[in-house]
Amino acid sequence: MNDATGDNLLTENPALYEARFPDAERLAGRWVVDRLLRYGAGPRVLDIGCGTGRDAAYVHGTGRTVVGADLSETMLEYARLHHPGPEYTRADLRGFDLGQGSFDAVVSLDSALLYCHTNEELDAFLASCRRCLAPGGLLVAEMRNGAFFLGRTELLDTPTVNVFTWQGVVHRSTTTLYVDRAAQLLRRRRVWTSDDGAPPVEQHSAWRLLFPQELRRFLAAHGFEVLGLYDRPGPRTEPPWREGDLPAATADADRLHLVARLTHDR
Repeated sequence: MNDATGDNLLTENPALYEARFPDAERLAGRWVVDRLLRYGAGPRVLDIGCGTGRDAAYVHGTGRTVVGADLSETMLEYARLHHPGPEYTRADLRGFDLGQGSFDAVVSLDSALLYCHTNEELDAFLASCRRCLAPGGLLVAEMRNGAFFLGRTELLDTPTVNVFTWQGVVHRSTTTLYVDRAAQLLRRRRVWTSDDGAPPVEQHSAWRLLFPQELRRFLAAHGFEVLGLYDRPGPRTEPPWREGDLPAATADADRLHLVARLTHDR
């Protein structure tokens, strides 16, 4: 995943990213394929913000033609080497042109869409999706849910620590989230330390806090009909999604899952 706000330790170290966020069961890729099958998407798929390429490669392995796009050349180089199959190309999700009607589905996982911090950036993302999708194409996305943070503070302001070992070195990330209400952003401060004597690394990033009804309005303005917008289950919920699970009728928990169809071009 490319962090659009600046340098990111995980973006520059894709193997470390996969160690920090393992997905041995390829839940994210399997969830995407299930959505594509359930809603009858064609075979041409764009994974925008593809990161290390493991989800794009899984979808490609099910018989679809996949293009993985990311802003980080480091991620793309890693994807080409470790997750071959898809075509990988550099693109900024805040505005890209990969051909008129070139895809039957656009996939955006792990809150990639929320790196569109402003209304203008979100409009540019959706306009780019509209341009590259064939008529009736799908937008499938998974992200944090802005509505979760209305009145809830359990994920905010208190540091959380994650410890894992990679290449024999113990790594520790200490993460603090807080809401920037004026900008409608969920800001993240993360401090990395390790037991190999390397100096600490402090990083800052942010996600747009989008609310379900607000997202519906943006999508409608760009010619999309929402087919599904719900909080669970998904690849990063607890419990996680499993084959055969049906979507909930709620949009209240901390993740949001979207399936929308392009019904007309403006």
